[in-house]
Amino acid sequence: MSGKRIGSTLTVETLARVEGEGALRLRLEGGAVASVQLHIYEPPRFFEALLRGRRFDEAPDVTARICGICPVAYQMSAVHALESAFGVRVDGPIRELRRLLYCGEWIESHALHVYLLHAPDFLGYESAIHMAADHADLVQRGLRLKKIGNRVMTALAGREIHPINVRVGGFYRVPAASELAPLAEELKWARDAALETVRWVSGFPFPDFDRDYELVALRHPSEYPLCEGRIASSKGLDVAVSEYEEAFAEEHVPHSNALHSILRGRGAYHVGPLARFALNFDRLPSVAREAAREAGLGPGCRNPFRSIVVRAVETVFACEEALRIVSSYEPPDRPFADVEPRAAVGCGASEAPRGILYHRYRIGAGGLIEEAKIVPPTAQNLKTIENDLWQLVPRHLDLPREELALRCEQAIRNYDPCISCATHFLRLEVEE
Repeated sequence: MSGKRIGSTLTVETLARVEGEGALRLRLEGGAVASVQLHIYEPPRFFEALLRGRRFDEAPDVTARICGICPVAYQMSAVHALESAFGVRVDGPIRELRRLLYCGEWIESHALHVYLLHAPDFLGYESAIHMAADHADLVQRGLRLKKIGNRVMTALAGREIHPINVRVGGFYRVPAASELAPLAEELKWARDAALETVRWVSGFPFPDFDRDYELVALRHPSEYPLCEGRIASSKGLDVAVSEYEEAFAEEHVPHSNALHSILRGRGAYHVGPLARFALNFDRLPSVAREAAREAGLGPGCRNPFRSIVVRAVETVFACEEALRIVSSYEPPDRPFADVEPRAAVGCGASEAPRGILYHRYRIGAGGLIEEAKIVPPTAQNLKTIENDLWQLVPRHLDLPREELALRCEQAIRNYDPCISCATHFLRLEVEE
């Protein structure tokens, strides 16, 4: 990395260790921060427009292509929205299999983030490849943990990237109990590895940076949320998923191809592990709650740098929940519920690894999609990320510009932003 000074703008041209293409530009005036802009220059892919005119049952396969890291989240939000539109209720073993599939995605996504994308920041390495030179055992543990999550996804959905076995109403095919049984031993190892991960990351050096977020997540009456629940917040919001657009709005900003989301009349909010953990701590299994307490986490955490610990705790949950489902699984009589399309509007939301993912579809009488709306979690966090930087940068203006840029990148990576699915090198220019 190299830097130079021309003017009073600090620019991180390409963010590293995030999924997609984005940049950061800070403008300083008189020794103070005058502007913070997180540029998302990844070209728009127009999936909402692509869905218009297609049959409703194509939506799970089309939306799975939006992200290679969290395709299940897009599929689950889509099927819940469409089932809502058609009055379909899925329960029993099919619902359990959906939770199992989602657990596989959480395990692989959280392991990827914790070990390969975020841990190098705390340990002072440029990348996981550099970290592996000194900590090969840790990187190997993270990779094995991720692969187990991938195996769960493959067992249920046909493959680990862009799964093909999910449909509105359930699955095209469900596994026999004998097909899932071998996963049990792997999940036991994964649970132990996740507990070790909590202990490991809880010892990282964390800056003192608690923030007064409005935390937003699904809240279910009895479960740690994956696919169902009401939308709740730490400041009193409690609405049905169907009321999402009454409570939230999207805004265009001139410096980004991604929309910014706000709570109407209240502004920025925070979705993801910190929000789920704060609003659903009592829904975690005892093994995950105890791991959180041993790591120094109370029922809530407001420091975004400690989100890596919360992700590790959620990995414990996902392994434990997956193990519970695999151990008690009995195949359903049929792999899917019957679906009769009709003219209707349906909404759905699920908890992607990075936070709430919202879908809405308007379906015509012939079963064709007339309108689609998709709000990813990263878009909901963009304004909050910029707000974090407004507060963080003034504390570190005495740092060399390259170190300041790295600190800003770390703050962005707290959110595991999914801009698309690529990793890039960083080029830094400081104009002064």
